[in-house]
Amino acid sequence: MSGGGEKPELIINGKRLDGRGATDLRSLKIEPNVIKNAAGSAYVEWGNNKIIAAVHGPKEALPKHTSDPEKAVIKCRYMMAPFSSLEGHGRTGPNRRSIEISKVTKEVFENVVMLELFPGTEIDIYVEVLQGDGGTRAAGITAAAVAMALSGIPMTDVPYAVSAGKIGETVVLDLNMIEDNYSDADMPVAVKPLTNETLLLQMDGSFTKEQFKEAMEMILESGKKIHEIQAAAIKRPYQEIIERYER
Repeated sequence: MSGGGEKPELIINGKRLDGRGATDLRSLKIEPNVIKNAAGSAYVEWGNNKIIAAVHGPKEALPKHTSDPEKAVIKCRYMMAPFSSLEGHGRTGPNRRSIEISKVTKEVFENVVMLELFPGTEIDIYVEVLQGDGGTRAAGITAAAVAMALSGIPMTDVPYAVSAGKIGETVVLDLNMIEDNYSDADMPVAVKPLTNETLLLQMDGSFTKEQFKEAMEMILESGKKIHEIQAAAIKRPYQEIIERYER
């Protein structure tokens, strides 16, 4: 948010720069099982974002002092490839932003994975941003949820995440990079779709009470479509097996 230089006009004649209306999601495509060596994996193209998520485990927790005798521990690594973005956070190695996103992603899955079924083990989540264009933490969580479901590790729900924000006084859904940089507010949210329980809510900037309510309504409404695309990606490998047997 709040990039330097002159602020561009982000909404012209009611349309955003990429042609979307205020409540429109960017295009979303999810491919399942793209990494053979992972327990579960997914590749997401969300607008111009290109992200791979992979899940490994449950396996022995190493080093041993990180284990919990009563439940599994989740470890998460979110990284942006050095070539993924022109922004400064596209450099090699972890930085404050990637460490923070790794932490909040981990917390989302600690609230849905049935950790008590795998005491003394660890479950690893990797999120790799190949190309970034705003909203990568939300896209990463959405991809990791599909990867986790495909791993067969039980969850109470398959979470999704998406951001809402504010351009001037207009509340908008699913901000891209230029909107994120110059918007007046940005709020990524992760949700359990069965109950609409909020698993993550971060905010940069501010909303009025009415704008916050409008933003949450946009997120929950768009979540129906996101979850539908997740569910289709999770089912696809099983449908392919069934079709093979039916031939």
